[in-house]
Amino acid sequence: MTGMQSGLGSTNPTVVAAFRAALVHQGLAVLAALAVLMLAAALWRRRSPSSPRPPAAGAEPAGRHLLRTGFGVLWIFDGLLQAQPAMAAGLPSQVIAPGAAGAPGWVRHLVSWGATSWSYHPLEAAAAAVWIQIGIGIWLISAARGSWSRLAGLASLGWGLVVWVFGEAFGGIFAPGLSGLFGAPGAVLFYCLAGVLVARPERCWRGTRPGRMVLAGLGVLFLALAVLQLWPGRAGTLAPMLRSMAATPQPGLFRAWVSGFASFTAAHANTVNLAAATLLALTGVALLSAGTGLLTPATARGRLLPAAIGGTVLFCLADWVLAEDFGFFGGLGTDPNSMIPLILLVVAGYLAVARLPAPAAAVAGPAAGPAPPGRLKPPAPRVTVAAWAVLVIVFGAVPLAAAQLSRHADPVLARALDGDAAPLDFRAPAFTLTDQYGRPVSLASLRGKTILMTFLDPVCTSDCPLIAQEFRQADQQLGPAAGHVELVAIEANPLYRSVGYLQAFDRQENLTGLRNWLFLTGSLDRLRRVWSGYSIQAEILPAGGMIAHSDVAYVIDQHGDTRLELNFDPGPGTASTQSSFADELTSAADRFLGRS
Repeated sequence: MTGMQSGLGSTNPTVVAAFRAALVHQGLAVLAALAVLMLAAALWRRRSPSSPRPPAAGAEPAGRHLLRTGFGVLWIFDGLLQAQPAMAAGLPSQVIAPGAAGAPGWVRHLVSWGATSWSYHPLEAAAAAVWIQIGIGIWLISAARGSWSRLAGLASLGWGLVVWVFGEAFGGIFAPGLSGLFGAPGAVLFYCLAGVLVARPERCWRGTRPGRMVLAGLGVLFLALAVLQLWPGRAGTLAPMLRSMAATPQPGLFRAWVSGFASFTAAHANTVNLAAATLLALTGVALLSAGTGLLTPATARGRLLPAAIGGTVLFCLADWVLAEDFGFFGGLGTDPNSMIPLILLVVAGYLAVARLPAPAAAVAGPAAGPAPPGRLKPPAPRVTVAAWAVLVIVFGAVPLAAAQLSRHADPVLARALDGDAAPLDFRAPAFTLTDQYGRPVSLASLRGKTILMTFLDPVCTSDCPLIAQEFRQADQQLGPAAGHVELVAIEANPLYRSVGYLQAFDRQENLTGLRNWLFLTGSLDRLRRVWSGYSIQAEILPAGGMIAHSDVAYVIDQHGDTRLELNFDPGPGTASTQSSFADELTSAADRFLGRS
């Protein structure tokens, strides 16, 4: 899928360093915003006369309290996982692409669009995921009541849907080999469900209906997963999946557990699969019974419902350890997979059905009484923290949105592949050659323009076409300023030097319409003098027609001085890296045009 493979190692030092720097700078801004908000709230409270605290509005229902705080903690944990060094470069190719493999074409196309956006702007995307998820988590935990709390639930729902679609490819529900034991229908879908439940008016939680709906819905889900687990061919996929989990970098103890279970499963695949399907079905029946009222609050006090809930929790924990392998090891784990969110939903549903009291700390009311007439009530500490959480989300979302408005990839990709541009300051070696139309062109004739110059082989089928397209994109990005820039390529093949080869290359790469594009050639002696002057190696390989030559670009200013050397090995030649090199060229030209 286009854009899903950046060609960079997930731990590329340039990308990792830039990602860490972005997180540090944004983190300092986040802390500064918190300090400003706290100071403003403190000053506001000091100027407002004290007033008696109103009576408490009643304890927050225990089920809602668990969902709000539990999923708040999960969002914060997921945000911290997104801060792992490998995320910026590795997530599109190593997480998103495998998740969409085998899915229908429309799913791959949709997910590819999201992965391409990430690949073009890896720093902004990775940092946004960190701050948005941490912000949602803080918001959920701090906003216990009222509109702030319900809006936090909606934020969890909205971002969860984005992650479920683009990050989890709809939880893999359209891919072959779907299994609830390994995370179907997607962990983040449960975050969305929790967001919907938190966003409901609190009065809806005063009865047992929300808990029954949750338990009944989860019961149907477990029954569906049991049927799916009995589908032909599922037994044969268990051991390979477990072995792949065990291969993930992780503590040796956990690897031993998963490896041992994988070996046992390989020897008894049908038995293990039948046992798993049976446990899924029994869990589904128990939850559905609780949701439909067959297990009543009275029987809950008789230990039947708590036993069913306890069995469900134990099954989920066992699957989390042995099948899902905790879900977050290896440097690219984005969440603890589906079983922990499932446990939170199951227990929250039970608390709502059994109507157990919320913890005393959950009793919340406004921190201060009504303000005197004509004066706004100062914000409670929880509201201040919730407002800060919203700012944290903004700190992540705004740079990402701004990056999406640009059609050009982050130049960090080019620097990661080939390093920074090397500053130079010497007179550009003179030359007089012939352009693709047979006209003489000298370096002196280009004086007054900024020159972007490279060396290309017109019969090359690998790097040279990619470099040519990077120059063409740079011309488009320069816009009106392209009239002050000359794009120059010099022949780098000692065998195929005629004008006809240059013209064929231009037609092939759609360069004939560029008025400022020059492809220069000449006699072998003249070309060798130019190659020597610019330290270009052009050698005929033993196989015959293939030419090995330097992939480099030079920036020559209006006065004829060589100012920059850019290593231009195009690496993987993906759309994102090609755009990144083009942006690097554009920035280099801007630097000497006086535009930046």
